[in-house]
Amino acid sequence: MRNFIFSSPGKYVQGSGALDELGHYLSALGTNAFLVADDVVWGIIGDRVKVALKKSSLAYHYQRFNGEASGKEILRLAVLARELQTSVVVGLGGGKTLDTAKAVADELKHSVAIVPTVASTDAPCSALSVIYSDYGVFDSYRFYNKSPELVLVDTAVCAQAPVRLFASGIADGLATYVEAQAVKRTNALSMVGGKPTIAGIAIAAACEETLLTYGYSAYQAVAKRKVTPAVEAVVEANTLLSGLGFENGGLAGAHAIHNGFAAIHGGIHDLTHGEKVAYGTLSHMVLEQRSDEEIARYIRFYRQIVMPTTLKDLHLENEPYENLVKVGALACRKADTLGNLNAYISAEEVAQAIIAVDAFSRTLAD
Repeated sequence: MRNFIFSSPGKYVQGSGALDELGHYLSALGTNAFLVADDVVWGIIGDRVKVALKKSSLAYHYQRFNGEASGKEILRLAVLARELQTSVVVGLGGGKTLDTAKAVADELKHSVAIVPTVASTDAPCSALSVIYSDYGVFDSYRFYNKSPELVLVDTAVCAQAPVRLFASGIADGLATYVEAQAVKRTNALSMVGGKPTIAGIAIAAACEETLLTYGYSAYQAVAKRKVTPAVEAVVEANTLLSGLGFENGGLAGAHAIHNGFAAIHGGIHDLTHGEKVAYGTLSHMVLEQRSDEEIARYIRFYRQIVMPTTLKDLHLENEPYENLVKVGALACRKADTLGNLNAYISAEEVAQAIIAVDAFSRTLAD
């Protein structure tokens, strides 16, 4: 019999200006920091990070992230961090940067601090990384025996990012409770290898409630690069609640179908993680036979924050049916999580659900 398991980061810090306190919180984890960020992120926050670390008398070494959370990139950075005799790894940026930082820390058995600069995914708080090939194709989930020691989110920084990324985080977060409910119903396991706890499911539910209640007003504020109480609530939901909810509640159809989209080529790959997850969530709901009313509520909300709800939005309006079956086949792999929704779903059923979402969405008025 499997145990109930709950995992969470050691400390979560969120607020406008929190980045300036990074050195204070980081000093408890190590004295020589290995900083991983891409050129764009480092150009935006690098000077503030250096000031914050110097203020706490911390040594640091910055290394540029090459853009893909692949085994090759993880190994390259781990070798450099070891040569520099660093003691803590700090990831700054978006989901792939943060997942890479976690993997580098795991290779070295170091503590890891996560500093997201966008509220676009629920990756920061989790004890796992999504690993891709060098060409950006989903490869596997890499699991760790601990969550990050520190997650620090500066909401003012996140509010400066494109509002499309903020909306993508909301869409990613809205998958959390939908998938956790499926995992609970099928007696499947969460992403930490145990049965979902009451706390994990409750956090996932709070994530959905927060996003549907405050998501649109927060979206409008971030479009103006402003931080409001609604923005703070949604950043917490995107990052902490969704992170704890998906990890301790589990994944199912929404993310498996997102991963399945890697089976086809074209404009869909210009979309963000959250945009593809949004459509995956709707497809999951169709496969689970959720009520028309519930699916319509999600569709209308997604439209408010400019998330895809039709095949045209995905750039798939002319995609042959057999290619959608390929999406379904990839989503149905045993290595993925569609079985947590229903172990007997076929590739054809996934393809039909993808088409059904489009048909239903196009009949709905805003």
